[in-house]
Amino acid sequence: MFMLARNVMDKNFHSLGPGLSITDAVKMFKSAGIAENKKIFGMMVMDSKDRLVGMISMYDILLFIQPKHIRILGEMEDLPAEPLFEGILNRVNNVRVEDLMTTDLIIVGPDTHLIMVMDIMIQKHIRRLPVVENNKVIGIVYRSDLFYHFMETMVDQ
Repeated sequence: MFMLARNVMDKNFHSLGPGLSITDAVKMFKSAGIAENKKIFGMMVMDSKDRLVGMISMYDILLFIQPKHIRILGEMEDLPAEPLFEGILNRVNNVRVEDLMTTDLIIVGPDTHLIMVMDIMIQKHIRRLPVVENNKVIGIVYRSDLFYHFMETMVDQ
């Protein structure tokens, strides 16, 4: 039975640099999604020496562009949407991936048991886990791939 991170990790993953603008990062999310015919929800952030320095997700970007007054006021029925959206776009133009990325990363090794991978993902509410060996990213485990791997294992028994 194949119950290690290496057995479910995706070796084809997308990454981007920390100095990239958020606008360009969003373009990369879109083009990667088109190329793979699936939606891309996050990417690893690698420095110029191909070292993992962070992760950025659509959640990180949405959290940044969410108008802060919404949390305070709770509604925005009386606010015109167009100027608000223009303000958001102006703010995003000056922001880099490194400004929004998560740097407190949790990683696993290729020989990490899938039960441990599952536990980490559940406990930390993580959708994707980089797989690192000898300080080099060799793949990524997605929560959906882990789920389907377990389901196939259950069905096959």
